[in-house]
Amino acid sequence: MMNAALMVIFVHQLLFQGIFMGKNIYLRKKLGRHIRGHNPEALLAIAYFAVFILCAIVQATGVSPDGANLLFGLLLMILSLGVAAASLYDLGDSWRVGVIEEQTTQLVEAGIYRFSRNPYFLSYLLMFAAYSIYLHSYLLAIMSLLGFVLIHRMVLKEEQHLAVAHGEEYRQYKERIPRYLLL
Repeated sequence: MMNAALMVIFVHQLLFQGIFMGKNIYLRKKLGRHIRGHNPEALLAIAYFAVFILCAIVQATGVSPDGANLLFGLLLMILSLGVAAASLYDLGDSWRVGVIEEQTTQLVEAGIYRFSRNPYFLSYLLMFAAYSIYLHSYLLAIMSLLGFVLIHRMVLKEEQHLAVAHGEEYRQYKERIPRYLLL
């Protein structure tokens, strides 16, 4: 039988990954072309995210969060779902998994993209923090730092692509809007 912490992580992942997969399937069918790039940065990050989530699931089997860890962890999980959903919705047909050099998409500056140039990546950072706090796990906190490095590498690659694809318009957007939230 699943304990409460494991159930919370499981439900969060069903929702988080469900939003992601739903968007991918919908957009692939709508556009009739690949929406997933085959960049080493993206492949490594996806594998790492899976390892992080697996570690969280294993740790959740022996934990019973309470107090501030419970409350703050749950709030961050809810926030990560909201940010993920808003970013996928607001990005519309411009959503891609990794950079696809031969595809140029519209530069999106509306919705949640008025506050962060990378809200979907921010949703992963929120998830990392949520699980680390919720499970009171120093291992997950350390793993979160490596997760940030991997995300940052993907963001830098995407920024190069967007600078070439959108030129001055993207440069101006970069000047106005932070990369994540405050940075």
